[in-house]
Amino acid sequence: MSTAETGRRAETVDTEAGPARITWLPAEKNARLVLAVSHGAGGGIETRDLRALAAALPAHGVTVALVEQPWRVAGKKLAPAPKTLDTGWRGLWPALTAAGLPVVAGGRSAGARVACRTAAELGAHAVLALSFPLHPPGKPEKSRKDELLGSGVPTLVVQGGNDPFGRPAEFPPGKYEITEVPYGDHGFAVPKRSGLTEDQAMEILTAAVTAWLSTLA
Repeated sequence: MSTAETGRRAETVDTEAGPARITWLPAEKNARLVLAVSHGAGGGIETRDLRALAAALPAHGVTVALVEQPWRVAGKKLAPAPKTLDTGWRGLWPALTAAGLPVVAGGRSAGARVACRTAAELGAHAVLALSFPLHPPGKPEKSRKDELLGSGVPTLVVQGGNDPFGRPAEFPPGKYEITEVPYGDHGFAVPKRSGLTEDQAMEILTAAVTAWLSTLA
């Protein structure tokens, strides 16, 4: 068991949207950043990408904070409106910054949108957007590019090559970086015919995030 796993702890935080929960996986030594990542609208912190980051990053001086929004803590199955998601995230921010370290705001899907929308006002150091839902499936005209382009801080998008919410080639030019997980869907699952295993797909993701985090001053 890694040092991060042995130091794993959960913290409940009251927000105006209800109690939220942070699962902390501390950096193994010389913590220099906190990466706070939240889940999407249909799942929790058990997704393959969040688990992979939580396992990989503490060895690189990054404390990982897995954030469960109030609606998940309350046991609800569907996420509330974006405004309520943002309220919950804002309420968590003091706990995320309590250690005095720079905080990279992140999330997957709906969680990535929250991070982008609130980064500038909260003073996030950067944004990590996993599976950013650029548009609803089959509706490219309903673009959410303004949320991504408006983050106001260094931003990395990690996107599956076959994500129906927006393939990498669909993303607009802008001041952000993007890394593709080949053949990955919205949850970064890869088909057997791709020749990639799930472990290999997650290695692509974690390597890209680790390298990007190392460039942040």
